[in-house]
Amino acid sequence: MKTNIKSNTIVWLAFGALIFTSCTSKYDEWNVNPYEATEEQMNRDNLKTGSLFIQMEQNIMTCGKDKTGNYQIIQGLAGDVYSGFMGATNNWKSGRNNTTYALAEDWYRAGFNESYQYIMNPWLSIKKTAETQFPGVYAMATIMKVEGMSRVTDMYGPIPYTKFGTGALKVSYDTQKDVYYRFFDELDSAITTLTQLWKTNNSMTLMASNDFVYGGKIENWIKFGNSLRLRLAVRISMIDQDKAKNEGEAAMNNEVGVMTKSSESALLTQSSDLSFNNPLWEICNSFEDVRMGATIDSYMNGYNDPRVGKYFQAASDGKYHGVRNGIDVVTKQKYTKAPLSRLIFGQGGGMYWFNAAETYFLRAEGALRGWNMNGTAKELYEDGIRCSFEQWGAGDASSYITNATNVPVDYQDESGDDNSAKAIGNITVAWDENASTAEKLERVITQKYIATYPDGQEAWTEFRRTGYPKIFPNVVNYSGGTINTETQIRRLPYPQNEYENNTDNVNAALQLLGGADNGGTRLWWDVANK
Repeated sequence: MKTNIKSNTIVWLAFGALIFTSCTSKYDEWNVNPYEATEEQMNRDNLKTGSLFIQMEQNIMTCGKDKTGNYQIIQGLAGDVYSGFMGATNNWKSGRNNTTYALAEDWYRAGFNESYQYIMNPWLSIKKTAETQFPGVYAMATIMKVEGMSRVTDMYGPIPYTKFGTGALKVSYDTQKDVYYRFFDELDSAITTLTQLWKTNNSMTLMASNDFVYGGKIENWIKFGNSLRLRLAVRISMIDQDKAKNEGEAAMNNEVGVMTKSSESALLTQSSDLSFNNPLWEICNSFEDVRMGATIDSYMNGYNDPRVGKYFQAASDGKYHGVRNGIDVVTKQKYTKAPLSRLIFGQGGGMYWFNAAETYFLRAEGALRGWNMNGTAKELYEDGIRCSFEQWGAGDASSYITNATNVPVDYQDESGDDNSAKAIGNITVAWDENASTAEKLERVITQKYIATYPDGQEAWTEFRRTGYPKIFPNVVNYSGGTINTETQIRRLPYPQNEYENNTDNVNAALQLLGGADNGGTRLWWDVANK
């Protein structure tokens, strides 16, 4: 079937979620249940397992016909700019918006509401139809669900999860710890199921015509699941050390293993059966709303990183220039005409969920923590850089890896505004075995940051977890004191429709969160530099 899935064929819910059409439009609100669909709704418009599987794939990082505005709200105007990967050049809401910490409810609700509508509900439908009859398909869908919902809990904190699908119209929230523990259980079960199938036929495929990430190849799904398990284990390593070590080593001990080659990366690809405008291409080139970020400008220019020309277009002066976080944009035209670097993405390009290079950096950090990661921290760190260079076709990484001189450079604002800034990092690339553990970690996370591009949410999450790499703070802060400029934003608030339709449960969630429902409250795993 053709899979340009239109919004009017998606599974509608029963209370409180929203459909978003673009970041600047007015949003229609529907009385829908954000947590469960009926059997009749599941079967509407012939949405069977294959199309539901595709629907999940298109909403891990939102993409599809007329969906770029959704991506922009959920990730582009959150993690992508909070990480310093990108700088916003528009002045939505007269400059008082998410990028300047005047958090807009009609923006920050999107990531929460859409995840239940387009990830959790399709997964529930697949569970009901495939868990017993097609356990491999259900396992693949569950790995996808964990990938998608881990991004949600890392934006908001406690979320409704373990009791989802139980029939309740108003679902209680779980602590983030309980959500993570359920993630690990689900990944363990899914990986075990797929590994057993792989043992019977190591070239087996499932859902080949409906899987635009791996073409149904089970071996790659196992490697993705193990790599995701390792990512989540590292995420909790500062708050729950024993659990983190056990889960990280379990990911490595699986006989299929984790991603080791760039060709094994989780990449949603386009074809004649699945086509859409790549959101980052459209945001940069059609909307003219984004350019290179100042933070990645400072690091990549400082290191003379050959990947910079793979990520960004040189400006009119032949150099690479970015935009500061959280600037007060007076006119959009000023930035579209300035010598600032555009992002390099093809209109029909794919979207990375997880690249193999990241897995090496996760293993390097695990090795630093004394975990058995099948290699030393130095070996894995350097392999991560090599893998990233291979992914982007950036040539031989040898001289880059051994460079012990280059450091991030001062940021020079080319827009004409006075937002230039001194470099905030001074870490070099070359591994130093005699360095402190903190310096080694900064080195690992800084190179992981560069390799993780363009997934700004993952980079923002790791910055919150570790404090690395050092990111330029916002130029302006309209949070009214709820977000510290230097500490930077830590999370997004819950949507208003949760307070209206799930009142008792969202209020109880604030006790689980342990702080006010604003952008300054830290999540469970966010304990570094407190």
